[in-house]
Amino acid sequence: MKDRIKVYLVDDHALFRQGVRNAVASEPDIEIVGESSDGAEALDGIKAVGPDVVITDVKIPSLDGLELTRKIRLHSPRAAVIVLTAYDDEDQLFQAIKVGAAAYYTKDVDADDLAAGIRRVSQGEYLINESVLTKPMVASRVLKQFRELSLVSQDMEPFFVPLSAREIEILDYIARGNSNKEIARALKISDQTVKNHITSILRKLAVNDRTQAVVFALRHGWIKMD
Repeated sequence: MKDRIKVYLVDDHALFRQGVRNAVASEPDIEIVGESSDGAEALDGIKAVGPDVVITDVKIPSLDGLELTRKIRLHSPRAAVIVLTAYDDEDQLFQAIKVGAAAYYTKDVDADDLAAGIRRVSQGEYLINESVLTKPMVASRVLKQFRELSLVSQDMEPFFVPLSAREIEILDYIARGNSNKEIARALKISDQTVKNHITSILRKLAVNDRTQAVVFALRHGWIKMD
């Protein structure tokens, strides 16, 4: 039997944690392996059990969910982080992108959607892009940061580019805010082929998500934002 996806849950409301446990209890491939009510405690627990996915509320004691996410990405980079919030907030979404969250949901997320999200982020998918596509102002802020990085690095000459021409092309589309489907349509290839290329890019650059890959490429001058 395939190993179950190990999930660590962080929220200061016991009733909500119980609700998440109930929501995934019927999923044979997902297991809650630990939980905490505050961020500092969660860091120790996450290091101890090595989860595949961490689900954290934004508003938690001692260390908020965004700072917790940043520390997880730094110290436990194999764990994908799903950020939950009581209400949809564009600034929180932007900050979640900056700290490396893999997905961003409001707390009224459907149980089936949450389970599907857990599975997808555990496989290295970066679902937060789907949230960005519905928030033009957030997308604009992200692209502005990419452009600023590009200006800083525009005089750098790369001595080695480990990516293929197609992979560079796909990174360029990602940097400009295109979804996998839009990239596939533009390049006349399948969605799965795009996903395969992205998996290869992440592996070659030893990064954990699409945003990190784009930032890496911009800093090395492999792609540019006009």
